[in-house]
Amino acid sequence: MRVIAGSARRLPLKTPPGYETRPTSDKIKETLFNILMPYIYTDTVFLDLYSGSGGIGIEALSRGAKRAVFVENSKPALACIKENISKTGFADRSEIISTDVLTALHRLEGRGKFDIIFMDPPYDMGYERPVLEYLASTGLVGEDAIIITEASINTDFDFIERLPYDIMKFKKYKNNCHLFLKRRAEKGLAQGEESNISGEL
Repeated sequence: MRVIAGSARRLPLKTPPGYETRPTSDKIKETLFNILMPYIYTDTVFLDLYSGSGGIGIEALSRGAKRAVFVENSKPALACIKENISKTGFADRSEIISTDVLTALHRLEGRGKFDIIFMDPPYDMGYERPVLEYLASTGLVGEDAIIITEASINTDFDFIERLPYDIMKFKKYKNNCHLFLKRRAEKGLAQGEESNISGEL
């Protein structure tokens, strides 16, 4: 696995041993970022949930995102993220949160908004629904934010119809897919919060 493009282009990335994590292939990652590139700016703040090796968040940083927050609770994966961030030179633009995803989201409340949120949970375990339900009303989601879920091709996303999301794109691959969502604006959501996540790294 490697960084596909940007300032860290072609640098190899370490992946965790065993089958506990499942890194996104370079080919699928390239397709993902071909879709995302029009939405990555110099002030973009990226949230990488179920980070694994950190390859997705690192790719976003390489392509110009301002900051990335990585959420992972596997110790071997955390070691990989730290090594990969150091190797690519992005330590000063990165934050790693070592806990489960829902706990991390609660901890991040009040620290600003994210512009792109990506999650790649273990396939066919049902983790997508509670996270997307949480993100449906949290103040962590920027006004024009994009939420992307990588999932098994067999994942049932029917519950999305009952949540305040618009489906921007649904990209199918051989065994998995990417679901691109944008949250509908609703009255009562926090407005005017600073777009960058603040805090010590």
